Amino acid sequence: MRTELASEPGDADRPNEDFASVGLPASGQGGSVVVLDGVTPPKGGTGCLHSVPWFTARLGGALTELTVSLPDVPLLDALSRAIARTAEAHAETCDLSHPRTPQATVVLARWNPATVEYLVLSDSALLLESPDGAVTALLDDRLARLPRSALATDALVDAMLRNKEGGFFTAAADPAVARRAVTGTLPRREVRALAALTDGATRWVEKFQEGDWADCFRLLRKEGPQALVDRVRTLERADSAATFLGRGKRHDDATVVYAEL
Repeated sequence: MRTELASEPGDADRPNEDFASVGLPASGQGGSVVVLDGVTPPKGGTGCLHSVPWFTARLGGALTELTVSLPDVPLLDALSRAIARTAEAHAETCDLSHPRTPQATVVLARWNPATVEYLVLSDSALLLESPDGAVTALLDDRLARLPRSALATDALVDAMLRNKEGGFFTAAADPAVARRAVTGTLPRREVRALAALTDGATRWVEKFQEGDWADCFRLLRKEGPQALVDRVRTLERADSAATFLGRGKRHDDATVVYAEL
């Protein structure tokens, strides 16, 4: 089995807020992928003493353990347990009810000889390739479907949309949010390979429109995750007029995990 991972901060002077892991059980009968994109808070308080990297490391570490050690526990339950465990680690020192308490998008995939399970929460992406080469993008598109006017300010988003009905959801401190994720299970024979990408890497498709998801997957298969990240960085530097990125960050943390099953 081939697995490759690349993760790069958007700014060399700031810590990478993404998390990625590949878990391969000692049985050799399957594996799991965990990818988190920590949500960078705006300037001001978050109600928490801890950084976003602290949060993604805690949540990602718990998910890596749970997806491997408890193979019979559904992914949404694993996410719920991991959120609860992480919240417990700082509930006594931090205001976890704050809308900007540390939080992250989530992509999980787990496979065994019979099935491939998946979970996607918020705007990271999971790509699945079938044996005939067809590529399916599994997305939680609730944030993308919101009108730009609703996203005009951070205060408006936090008050009306963030982790609220009719808005979008991220993994923060409420274990119940796991039920909001896009989930499913497929026969193992229908999946030849998969890739998990944070939105800093999906820019190649979603912002710069250099190709579709199938083109993106072919690039990953041929050249690997670092090649995709490098191409995104080249496009970001060339977009000096913010033609494609608009109000978005010039450079964002970018993480890709590629796995052939």
